[in-house]
Amino acid sequence: MHEDQELLTRLRAGDEAAFAVLVRRYNDSMLRIARGFVPSQAVAEEVVQDTWMGVVRGVDRFEGRASLKTWLFRILVNRARTTGVSEHRSLPVEELGPTVEAARFDANGNWAIPPEPWEGLEDRQTAEALRPLLHTALDALPVRQREVVTLRDVEGLSSSEVCDVLSITEGNQRVLLHRGRSHLRLTLEHQFGKVT
Repeated sequence: MHEDQELLTRLRAGDEAAFAVLVRRYNDSMLRIARGFVPSQAVAEEVVQDTWMGVVRGVDRFEGRASLKTWLFRILVNRARTTGVSEHRSLPVEELGPTVEAARFDANGNWAIPPEPWEGLEDRQTAEALRPLLHTALDALPVRQREVVTLRDVEGLSSSEVCDVLSITEGNQRVLLHRGRSHLRLTLEHQFGKVT
């Protein structure tokens, strides 16, 4: 992002206004991501504050191999993990179980009843009713799935940026994203009576 490159140049020159712009642009996203790693909002705020201090101290060492946003999120994730509050471990794919219940498919492996697309939600009240349900469902996901879904679908990072931030492979990212999205879809379907 060209604006981020300009901010980076100003930050390196000690421009406090540039730092304030950067904080306004990314602080809320960083809090949402940190909250996925730690047990409370207060700890998330500490992690984000510590991340900003790391950015100020390390801005001259930033080499620009990734975007400024990716670099910020990588620092954040590393700081959140080092708090020791949340232990993470990756499970082999076969240990995670099926993503979708087998009863949802016919004998040929096709959907018995295809899932309804989310894009069809026209009613604003229904969409607003989904927000707390999705937050609860997102919080209930296994940690790695929640991290990937949050970075991809909430924060809008690309697949390669998520892999870079979380230090995972592209294949692992795809599996975690698919499983996380499937669990969220199933939660919504159950809530709105789409699953029998």
